[in-house]
Amino acid sequence: MSEPRLDLTASPHLHSPDSTAKIMWTVVFSLLPIVAAAGYFFGISALLVVATATLSTVATERLISGPGTLGNGSATITGVLLGLVLPAGMPLWMVAIGGVVSIGLGKAIFGGLGQNLFNPALIGRAFLQAAFPQAITTWPVAGGSFFALKGDNFALPLMRGSAPDVVTHATPLGLMKFEHTGTGIGSLILGNVGGSVGETSALLILICGGYLAYRNYLNWRIPASIMLTAGLFAAALHLINPLYPGGLFMLFSGGLMLGAVYMATDMVTSPITHKGCWIFGIGIGLLVVLIRVWGGLPEGVMYAILIMNSLVPFINRATQPRVFGVEAPSRLKRKAVAS
Repeated sequence: MSEPRLDLTASPHLHSPDSTAKIMWTVVFSLLPIVAAAGYFFGISALLVVATATLSTVATERLISGPGTLGNGSATITGVLLGLVLPAGMPLWMVAIGGVVSIGLGKAIFGGLGQNLFNPALIGRAFLQAAFPQAITTWPVAGGSFFALKGDNFALPLMRGSAPDVVTHATPLGLMKFEHTGTGIGSLILGNVGGSVGETSALLILICGGYLAYRNYLNWRIPASIMLTAGLFAAALHLINPLYPGGLFMLFSGGLMLGAVYMATDMVTSPITHKGCWIFGIGIGLLVVLIRVWGGLPEGVMYAILIMNSLVPFINRATQPRVFGVEAPSRLKRKAVAS
C-alpha cells in the first residue's frame, strides 16, 4: 500500500480556467471581424498588410524566444494589431520591419511576455512613423475592386514601386485639422472612410470590444475613461471655438476606438488597480485631444498611449491599496514626530 502523496507548491493555489493562451487567442479571434472589415473596405492590400505584419512578428518571436512561446498567441496579437494601424498601400517590406521592431524592441528587449513597458505594436508603428513618414501617411481611398492593390505593396526594399497610380485622400482627421472640413458621423461609425486598415469601422470595434469586456478579458474602465474624457474635452473646446472638432467626431475618427479598446487595455502595459485604470484612461483621453487639436500631426492616439504606458509603474505605486493591518506611511511619520 503506497503512502499518501503531499504536493508542496508555491502560491497562488486558486486556479482560473482562463489561461494566458486562452485569453490571447480569444483576443485574436475577436479581431477577425475587424480584419474582415478591413478587407471589405480596402481589398486584398489590407489583408496582405495584416498577414505580413503577423508573419513577421511570429517569425521574430520564434527566432528570439524559440517555438515554446508561440502557443500563447501574444506575437500573433502584436502582428494583427500592427497591421491594423498601418495604411493599406504600405510596402510589405516596411511592414515586415515594423513587425521585427515590435517584438525585438517592444517586447524581447524587456525580457519577454509580461515584462514589456510599452505596447509592442505601437512601438513598431512608432518606428515606422519615424523611419518612413511618407509611406505611413499615404492613405488610399476605401472601395474599388477587391484585387486592385492600394499602393506599392510589392515594392522592392529601398526601391520605388511600379504599381499604377492609386487614388489617395486625406483622412477625416487630416481634413478637419488642415482644411476645417468635417466628415459625416455615419461614415465614421460604419467605416467607409480613409485611414489605417483597421481604424475605420468604430461600430464593429465597439462590438468586438464589448464581447471582450463581457468575457472580462479587458478592464472596461480604461476605454470608458478614454472615451468620456476625449468626448467631453472635445465638446468643451468646440463650445469655446466651433472650429475645433466636436465630441462625437473626436470619438469616432482616427484610431481612438481601436486604441482605447485593444491597445490601451493591454494587461501588461496598463495599471492593475481600478483607480489606476481611471487615471490612465483620463490621461490618454486628454493627450489625444491635445495632440489632435494643437499638435503638428492630426492623430495622437499612439503617442498618448505610449506616454501613459511609461507612467504605469508610478500609477500602480500611487494607487496600490494599503495592506490590511499595515498603517499608512503618513500616519507612521506623524507618530514618529509626535513621539
